[in-house]
Amino acid sequence: MAILYADDPADAAAWAAAIRALAPGLELRFWPDSGPAAEIDFAIVGGKAPGDLRGFANLKAIQSTWAGVNHLLADANLPFDRPLARMVDQGLTVSMTEYVVLHVLDSAREGPRLRVAQCARQWLELAPQSPGGIAVAILGLGTLGADAGTRISGLGFTVRGWSRSRKEIAGIESFSGERGLRDCLAGAQVLVCLLPLTEDTRGILNAATFAPLAHGAVLIHAARGAHLNEADLLAALEAGRLSRAVIDVFATEPLAADHPFWKHPQVTVTPHVAAITRPGTGAADIVENHRRALAGEALINQVDRAKGY
Repeated sequence: MAILYADDPADAAAWAAAIRALAPGLELRFWPDSGPAAEIDFAIVGGKAPGDLRGFANLKAIQSTWAGVNHLLADANLPFDRPLARMVDQGLTVSMTEYVVLHVLDSAREGPRLRVAQCARQWLELAPQSPGGIAVAILGLGTLGADAGTRISGLGFTVRGWSRSRKEIAGIESFSGERGLRDCLAGAQVLVCLLPLTEDTRGILNAATFAPLAHGAVLIHAARGAHLNEADLLAALEAGRLSRAVIDVFATEPLAADHPFWKHPQVTVTPHVAAITRPGTGAADIVENHRRALAGEALINQVDRAKGY
C-alpha cells in the first residue's frame, strides 16, 4: 500500500524528505502517477483541488496540508465518506502568531506613520502607544487564535476573543453569540480575524462588524477571503472608521493587478503567506494520521463536515 501526494508539485521533494525521515518504510507516490489505484490507502492534498480521488477504493483518509479546507469540502471529486484532516501543526501556529504579533506591534509602535514620514523626509518623533491602553479583539479562538491571543496578552495588550462557544484561556476575555460579538468588538483598536469559514461567518467582516470598533481601528485579516466584504472595508477606510487594514487572504487569488487594494495607502497586502505549513513540522502529523487511518482511529484535527472545519 502507498500514500499518494497530490499537493503542490513544487513542495513534493520537501514533504517526501520530511515524511521519509520519520517513517522510512512508507511508500510515497506523486500525482498523477499513482500506480494501481487499489494500492493507495492515504492521500495528501493542499490548497488546490487535486483531481478526482473517488476511484481509490481503498483510500482510508485524506490529509490536507492547509488549515482551511473549504475548497476541499466543496470539491465533488473528493470522496465524502472518508475522514478528512486539516493541518494545524506547531510550525503553522508559530508562523501565524508571528504574523499577528508583528502587525499588532507595528500598529502600536506607529510603524505606518513613521514610514510615511520617512518618505517625506520628515523627522517625526512619535511616542509609541502603551499596550495596556490598546484592546485587541480576535475573531476565532481555535488553535491559531488562542496562541496569537496568548502571546499578545503576554506583551501587555488587553485581549478579547470571540468564537462559536466561550473558551477559558488565560489572559483572554472570551465571548460567544451575537450579543457577545458586539461586546467583544466594542471600542477595540485592533481587530484580528482568524475564524474558520462557515456559512455563519461568510462576509462577517462588514460595516456592521466595523461599527462598534474604536474610530480609526486597524484590521488584521488572515483567515479566509470570503470573510471580507471588500466594498465595506474600502468605505470604512474612506470614512475613517478604520485607519488601516492588513490583508493576507482574498476572495480571488492571486489578487488582480488592477485591484484597488494594491495602491491603497491604508492597505497592506501580503500574498497569503501569514501561516505556511512547514514540512519539517507538519510531517509528524501526516505520519501519525496515516497510522490512525489504518487503525480506524479518529484523526488529528479531523474535520467536522457539518461545521466546515
